[in-house]
Amino acid sequence: MLEFTKEELRNLTIAFVVLTFCFSIATVGINLQRILSILPIVVVSVVIGSLLHELGHKFVAMKYGCLAEFKLWPLGLVIAVVTSFFGFVFASPGSLHISPENLSDEINGKISIAGPMANIVLALIFLAIAALICPLKIHSNIFHLIYLISAVGFSVNCFLATFNLFPIYSLDGTSVLKWNVGIWIVAIAIAGIMMFVSIAIGAENAVQLIMGV
Repeated sequence: MLEFTKEELRNLTIAFVVLTFCFSIATVGINLQRILSILPIVVVSVVIGSLLHELGHKFVAMKYGCLAEFKLWPLGLVIAVVTSFFGFVFASPGSLHISPENLSDEINGKISIAGPMANIVLALIFLAIAALICPLKIHSNIFHLIYLISAVGFSVNCFLATFNLFPIYSLDGTSVLKWNVGIWIVAIAIAGIMMFVSIAIGAENAVQLIMGV
C-alpha cells in the first residue's frame, strides 16, 4: 500500500501548483485571462501526469522493500518558472529520495524508468480519449473540454517522459542508462518520437491521422 508523509504531500502539492502555472505560462504566455482560461485543462494533465510519474517510482521502490519520499528541489522550481517565460518548461521540481541508498544498478534503473513509462502510457491513453471524443466535440461543450484536456495531457506527458529520460544530473535517464543502455535507447526513442509528434504535428493532427481523416 502506498503511504505518504505530511511533508511529502506538502512537497507534491507545491510542485504540482508551480508546474501547473509554469505549463500554463509556457502555453499561452503572460496573459492572466488566457492563463486562467487554460488553467483547468493544464491542472488535470499536469497533476495526473506528475502524480502518476511519482507513484510509478514509489510503487516500484516499495515493491523492492525500499522507503521512498518525494522532496522538493527549490532551485528546480525557480528554473521551471524562469524557463516557462521562454515558452518551455525545464521541469525538475524535486526527486524521490530512496532508502537504503546502496541499491544495485538494476533496481535503481527499474525504479527510475517506472516514472517515464507511466507518462508514456498516460500520453497514449490521453491520445486515445482524444480520438474517441473528437467526432463529438462539436456537439457539446463538455466533450470539447474533455478533448482539450486529452490533447494537452498527451503533449504534457510526452514532454515529461522525454525530459526525465535525459541522462543528466539526477534525472531518471541517468539511472536507466547506467542499468541498461538498450532499454534506455528504446524508452527515450519512444518518448522522443511521441514528443516530436506532439510538437511538430500537434495532438489534433495526430488524432486526425489516427482516425484517417
